Amino acid sequence: MKRRPVQHDDGDPTQWPGAKQVSDFLTRQLAGRRLAVRTCLTYGRSLKGFALWMKSNGGWDGDWSKLTARNLRDFVIERQATHDRRSVHNQVSALRAFLADLRERGGIQSTPAAGLVLPKLPRSLPKFLTETQAESLMETPTTEKETALVKARDQAVLELLYGGGLRVSELCGIKAGDLDLNSGLVRVLGKGSKERVVPVGDSAVAAVKKYLSLRGTAARGEPMLLAPRGGAMHPRAVQLMLKKKLALAGLPADLTPHKLRHACATHLLSNGADLRLVQEQLGHASLSTTQIYTHLTVAKLRDVHRKAHPRA
Repeated sequence: MKRRPVQHDDGDPTQWPGAKQVSDFLTRQLAGRRLAVRTCLTYGRSLKGFALWMKSNGGWDGDWSKLTARNLRDFVIERQATHDRRSVHNQVSALRAFLADLRERGGIQSTPAAGLVLPKLPRSLPKFLTETQAESLMETPTTEKETALVKARDQAVLELLYGGGLRVSELCGIKAGDLDLNSGLVRVLGKGSKERVVPVGDSAVAAVKKYLSLRGTAARGEPMLLAPRGGAMHPRAVQLMLKKKLALAGLPADLTPHKLRHACATHLLSNGADLRLVQEQLGHASLSTTQIYTHLTVAKLRDVHRKAHPRA
């Protein structure tokens, strides 16, 4: 099947230099399922912004082999004056991925992004539910307007997100054959199309069993969580359902499905789980990503120490 090029929001790709190589790069990433569609669109906007910046600073003709480390340094310096640090990091991340791909394909001899120094990002701790809040969310009943099937499905959704620490995209991608209810394990497809098997807990298993008993038998390859009109439940539907449940439970409205993932990791560590096991549970490629949650558990320990120790 012939691959369709990625569509950019600028219309004609010839209107900005270097667009053809960028379009080819993003199309390959999508075809190989290395990047999600939303990430590809973000990369496309970042690369277009850089190309237009290059054009406006010396009339660059779109030849990526002419790119220098000095160009990238100047770009980062100028961007810091108009963009926050996270945005600068994201734009450079797109450039690094693109240039690395270009080098692999012989489009450039070396990547000028090597050794590029970026401004440090402020370390912010993720928001999450406390154990009491999580318990309240799980135990709060839904409204009478919902059918028994929808109520059971939504409960299974919450239990899987919190019990397994799943991303919402992983949750919505679960097939009927991905669950081993006897052992309490679920197989999910994470970032970079990496598959992992994680435990989800007894409460999640019980919720899923109840949902499936109402839903009926499903083929192994069918989506497990169904939308009312058929097909897999959409991540947006999960977000909207959670907002309704938060309101019923009297919990902050800004808590998202991803905050349940944060809560899972934090509560596991707070109760003695090994950091590397939590890394595997969440599907983090790097242990440093998981270590952010240790700051939360250390903060909790500090509070306990201050309250309980006679010389604190």
